[in-house]
Amino acid sequence: MTDRIRTLLAEMNTLEEEMATALREQQSKMFFQIDGKRVEFERTLREEHRKLKSSLLQWLVAYRPQNLLTGPIIYGMAIPLLLVDLCISFYQACCFPIYGIVKVRRANYIIFDRQNLDYLNIIEKFHCTYCAYGTGLIAYCTEIISRTEQYFCPIKHARKMLGNHRRYAGFLEFGDALDYEKRLEEYRIALGKPN
Repeated sequence: MTDRIRTLLAEMNTLEEEMATALREQQSKMFFQIDGKRVEFERTLREEHRKLKSSLLQWLVAYRPQNLLTGPIIYGMAIPLLLVDLCISFYQACCFPIYGIVKVRRANYIIFDRQNLDYLNIIEKFHCTYCAYGTGLIAYCTEIISRTEQYFCPIKHARKMLGNHRRYAGFLEFGDALDYEKRLEEYRIALGKPN
């Protein structure tokens, strides 16, 4: 990896930290606090949220018909998602200890907190829970697979790939064979350290 790329990666990390700080500041401006797993809004804001919630009848009348028609297809994906969740969790539980890789905490990726929003009715909360599970599960899978890729083959592709995981930028350049085995072992050792 060149010095320029290391510098850019360091700048990206700094920007990510600044973004996290800005998001925390925004949370305080939105009048909510996070207490463990619980999100608490100021009392007046909770009351305003409750006033904005639409009833189930209003929601059904105003809802787009095509969304209702595709609902069974969308929610039918719950079965494959659950199966993927089971398989990837089993894989990690069995293989990561053997490889010496620190396990991915599922709770860092699959987060259910939108049910604390009083302006959502029960159907909207259900939709949000499903989407949080699906997107969180894909992020959880991506992190498990990216650690596996770092262990076995931390080499970039020759062609540009969209949607790279966060580890990809630090991988070896395509065709850079100098000290490959030694550097591969360094990547593996790094996976045994907590992030």
